Amino acid sequence: MLEAALWTEKYRPKTLDEIVDQEEIVSRLKEFVKRGAMPHCLFAGPPGTGKTTAALCLAHDLFGERFQDVFMELNASDERGIDVVRTTVKEFARMASLSQVPFKILVLDEADNMTNDAQSALRRTMEKYTDTCRFILCCNYSGRIIEPIQSRCALFRFTPLPESRIVEHLHRIAKQEGLKVAEPGIKSVVEVAEGDLRKGINTLQAAASMSKGITEEAVYQVVGRAKSTDVHEMLTHAMKGDFIKAREELRQLLVKYGLSGSEIVRQIHSEIFRLPVPEKKRISLIEAVGEIDYRLVQGGDEEIQLSALLARLASDA
Repeated sequence: MLEAALWTEKYRPKTLDEIVDQEEIVSRLKEFVKRGAMPHCLFAGPPGTGKTTAALCLAHDLFGERFQDVFMELNASDERGIDVVRTTVKEFARMASLSQVPFKILVLDEADNMTNDAQSALRRTMEKYTDTCRFILCCNYSGRIIEPIQSRCALFRFTPLPESRIVEHLHRIAKQEGLKVAEPGIKSVVEVAEGDLRKGINTLQAAASMSKGITEEAVYQVVGRAKSTDVHEMLTHAMKGDFIKAREELRQLLVKYGLSGSEIVRQIHSEIFRLPVPEKKRISLIEAVGEIDYRLVQGGDEEIQLSALLARLASDA
């Protein structure tokens, strides 16, 4: 019987030693633990690369098992306004730490979604309570954090995990959960994850809820995506001038997988980089996809616009 707990939490590292990859970042954080002191930090990088996990592990290693007493995590995208900074954040920051380490840690997830006014208020709070609290701001885009905050933080850039490491993680979890894993199934999870380990683990768990055998079909079914091979075949037929066959395959994607036009466009965009075509041709394809994507955003009919894209590819054959 599969456990109801989220696997992303069940298999989340608890200490810095348990974190794999991001070696340089882990090394710098361990120095903070060794000294028992740290600056305000800005953790920047794509989703699922370990930013929040690193903050939790740092707090655990600094404060010990009861770190939750001097640690707070807020999702700034949910509580992004100035009132939260003036109440919740300020109230936590002003209270002195009772632990051996003379400060507390407040983590703001998705801090780049905070309004500029809220960030300005946060900057003043960071300055005022620097003796009692350290802030860790996690964001996808550091450029969306105002300069006065950036200048007060040590910057850590998290990079997407290599596919080989994601595969390693997924195999370890599958073994722990007693799953039967087909290699095409794992490869499809990695493809869907796109460097986001959290997304990969969630996809694995969703597929496992259907069957203990992780197959390619199960993965694509739970994420609502077409097989990359199906998209590849559609593009190949179009580029060979077989518009009728390509359009039949397009209709299959729309009906079989129930995909929206924008979802198919995104998959076409990804697949273009795998096509064995000259670079000049690839650039032309990307331009065509961008044009169709714009038309869909403007309200164009999905099937007509995607058919037009295939017709354009077929006419250039």
